[in-house]
Amino acid sequence: MRKSFLGAVGIAAASVLLFAGCAGGGTPTSTGATGGGAKASYKIGISQFVQHPALDAAAEGFQAAFKDAGIDATFDIQNANADQATATSISQKFASSDVDLVLAIATPAAQAAANAIADKPVLFTAVTDPVSAELVKSQEAPGGNVTGTSDMNPVADQIALIQEFLPNAKTVGIIYSSGEVNSEVQVAAAKAAATAKGLTIKEATVTTSADVATAAAGLGQVDAIYIPTDNRVTEGFESVVQYAEANKVPLFGAEVNQVNRGAIATLGLDYYKLGHQTGEMAIKILKDGADPATLAVETQSQFDLVINEQAAAAQGVTIPESVKARAVKPTASATATS
Repeated sequence: MRKSFLGAVGIAAASVLLFAGCAGGGTPTSTGATGGGAKASYKIGISQFVQHPALDAAAEGFQAAFKDAGIDATFDIQNANADQATATSISQKFASSDVDLVLAIATPAAQAAANAIADKPVLFTAVTDPVSAELVKSQEAPGGNVTGTSDMNPVADQIALIQEFLPNAKTVGIIYSSGEVNSEVQVAAAKAAATAKGLTIKEATVTTSADVATAAAGLGQVDAIYIPTDNRVTEGFESVVQYAEANKVPLFGAEVNQVNRGAIATLGLDYYKLGHQTGEMAIKILKDGADPATLAVETQSQFDLVINEQAAAAQGVTIPESVKARAVKPTASATATS
């Protein structure tokens, strides 16, 4: 009698497990830091370090990737307003919430997320050097729950573009935030490229976006100004544009939105496309169960040559015909965020 009872209990238990496994068409739910399978809908937390057109475009592109793939998702978008303590608080909130994945936009936000979140996937974008920022062990094998896309731009090619516009240039000024790892990496690359081409780099640093106008004036006599993908300088970018136009100093950028906002040209990043690429990585993790630890950091493979003819005229520069022939129009989304 006891054996019969235990056998019945075992059969019943097995039946419960079978039906539980078949619920919802047998679709597994997301588990742990590596996703684990498709769900009907996803909750995504987005931590953006500061609001400016480039990072806004990255966030838009990321969300569009889900829409384009026909995947239902809700997004909790938080902005740290360039405050590291706020970025940390946002990450801690996401760490204790029921979001399936966190997107961190810009290096400071990514560092805060990586430090606070260990049991769910974290993707970053708009991070220039994720290894130096200590977000991943290597770009090929991140090794943890964090991976994403790098916005490392073709700095050497951008310096060469400046020289194509201004073949007699001798000195290029760079304004950047000394507290941003991504900017320091780009400035080092710019110095190396400039040295190879016989150019001298003159630096001016800022700690907040309010310092940008003073930094521009502090450059003194330079033949051109180059702005890397620096969050604080990009936030105060219009101050540099005003200085460039008033003093007829050609201004060049590192990404498309800077050209939309008043730089003459760049061979650079489209943050909408980069954000979309990051969204595609998120889908691989959430829907296909890809592991962030082995999902290599991606970069934008093609860079657009974009020009702003109105900015060139305002800064007293004639755009070479060779440049005009190669230039492309920025994406509609990139233009809309400017």
